[in-house]
Amino acid sequence: MVFEGAAGQGVQTITALLLPILKNSGYHLFSCTEYMSRIRGGSNTTEVRITGKKRHAYAARIDLLFALTPHAFERLRHRLHDHTLIFAEKEQFGEHCDHRCIDTPLGRLAAEAGGKVYANTVALGIVLAVIGIPLEQCAGFLREQFADKGAEVVENNLKATSLGYDFGLQVPKAKNLKVPEPGQENGKELLLMDGTSALGIGAVAAGCNFICSYPMSPGTGVLTFLAKRAADFGIVVDQAEDEIAAINAGLGASYAGARALVTTSGGGFDLMQEGFSLAGMIETPIVVHIGQRPGPATGLPTRTEQGDLALALHAGHGEFARAIYAPGTLEETIETMQHAFDIAQKYQIPVVVLSDQYLLDAVTTIDESDVKRLPVNPAIVETDEYYRRYAFTENGLSPRGVPGFGAGIVRADSDEHDENGLITESFEMRQRMMDKRLMRLKALRENALPPTAIGDTESAEIVAVAWGSNRGVLEEALDRIGDNQIAGVHYAQVFPLGPGTAALLGNGRKKIVVIENNALGQFADLLQRESGIVASHRILKATGEPFSVEEIIEKLMEVLNG
Repeated sequence: MVFEGAAGQGVQTITALLLPILKNSGYHLFSCTEYMSRIRGGSNTTEVRITGKKRHAYAARIDLLFALTPHAFERLRHRLHDHTLIFAEKEQFGEHCDHRCIDTPLGRLAAEAGGKVYANTVALGIVLAVIGIPLEQCAGFLREQFADKGAEVVENNLKATSLGYDFGLQVPKAKNLKVPEPGQENGKELLLMDGTSALGIGAVAAGCNFICSYPMSPGTGVLTFLAKRAADFGIVVDQAEDEIAAINAGLGASYAGARALVTTSGGGFDLMQEGFSLAGMIETPIVVHIGQRPGPATGLPTRTEQGDLALALHAGHGEFARAIYAPGTLEETIETMQHAFDIAQKYQIPVVVLSDQYLLDAVTTIDESDVKRLPVNPAIVETDEYYRRYAFTENGLSPRGVPGFGAGIVRADSDEHDENGLITESFEMRQRMMDKRLMRLKALRENALPPTAIGDTESAEIVAVAWGSNRGVLEEALDRIGDNQIAGVHYAQVFPLGPGTAALLGNGRKKIVVIENNALGQFADLLQRESGIVASHRILKATGEPFSVEEIIEKLMEVLNG
């Protein structure tokens, strides 16, 4: 089902109330949003999928549409089908309404409940009736949600929901709507979560105790999530004056011993290049989260894209080690964020975690038992008077001390330096230090997170490859195709790739299809550079929208039948 309306019309309020009710009723859910970059007005939509089994992918097909503006028909026409139920006020929509349109007096029922502000809870009541969730099952939840607004508001919202529910029961067409049975497994507690929360939870679990950012959507949500919980978890929160200050503050905190996080978007990361390079030179760990959105420049600031992989891969001047992650599910996001902090600390490098607007704003149900807590490994040593911050070692990793913990002096310098951190112009020392810093790339590659196989990749003739937020759409597409000739692989670690990459993808003997939300195929290029595997097909999209399940099925079937 899809809810459409202008900014300020309460679309988010409807889904904020509906999703917990559906979750408590045992349904698996997936919800995603798309919205225009304006304070008020425009046309925004939120999709809610109710599924009998776990899904985490956007679907184009709309079975039930709540339209609050006439723009809905213009923008969503291609997603409607002959049996779509459209709830709209015919007087407002006029000729846009056809035989599928159910005249829905949201305004009149809201006024009857106490005012037009209650239109969203009228809509909630209609949805509950159509789906078949008993109204009395939700009364306690609604009372709790509106309790802080006073008794009158609580009763008005309950009345509005009841009026909407009674209207929904009288819609004969709604009886033809097929609603899946609740899919909750016995003994498993479902959590309702969005991608921003998953990143924040992963950071807290990793021991993050410093975050700095200059707000830039869609990366800002991680800053606000941790800021709300700063007192509970001992997190220092700094809103910097710009992105240059943000990464430098993060490096300063890390130099002092903090587990530091910086969150931004592609345009903000552009400004962090010198600081990112500084992290490589002074061997100071930092995690940078990039919430991707379409560029170049301001681009589409509230839409989604996977266009910043090449930016993260080549960021900063000079050559130094880094790791880049791009989780695809909320469970994977929580775990990957912890892994990113651990790798940054262990190898004393900058680490990038790539998400995108689609993943960050998507809401889904996850099993509580699937949330993993990884150990937080100590990474700092107590120094003595002989301490050398950049001492040469067999594996290239110098013991990391911090100022004030021990008797040693902990130097850091952006110039090339010797083992003590003192500036040098020795060509021999320069080469040794470069070799030392780059040595950790070998360990990062050998210990890379293994990709997730979807189906039997060994026997399949075609392997579809995805990274980041496209995991859910690939999994569902392959499940619905149901052909063992095609399997999938999803990468949550996109750099460096593990040594078994070429073998996993058939050493050039299979058709490789790479799916990416960008215009050129940045991961396909990286895959070829890292492993020699050449993609025979690239499924690319750079409109600002995520891939739908239907799109991927169609494209993969073309490859199967080609």
